[in-house]
Amino acid sequence: MTFLRILLLVLLALVLVLIALANREAVDVALLPDQIGDILGFNLRAGGIPLFGVIFCSIAFGLVIGFVAEWLREHKHRAEAARERSRREKLERKVSRVEAANSERDDVLAIVDGPR
Repeated sequence: MTFLRILLLVLLALVLVLIALANREAVDVALLPDQIGDILGFNLRAGGIPLFGVIFCSIAFGLVIGFVAEWLREHKHRAEAARERSRREKLERKVSRVEAANSERDDVLAIVDGPR
């Protein structure tokens, strides 16, 4: 299994390097379209960024947004699991107290009843 994982990581790295080599030309990136930027009076621009940098940053940004959205979506499940875990631990403590009390009582009853 480790060999397969390493092989997949090497193939992924090779694909990423090939994408980077194929997309080395510099591009200008703007926050807003020119017309909207003119209306608002500002427009953030970055020039001379390699296209593969834009591609990789976009992928990373999308992954972060997806991870955060999924983490927020699963919050109710994590909260419910924590409540159930707390309830289970409370019940386990009660059961152990009852078992301890019953084991003491059983010894006494065994002595009183004696063999039959």
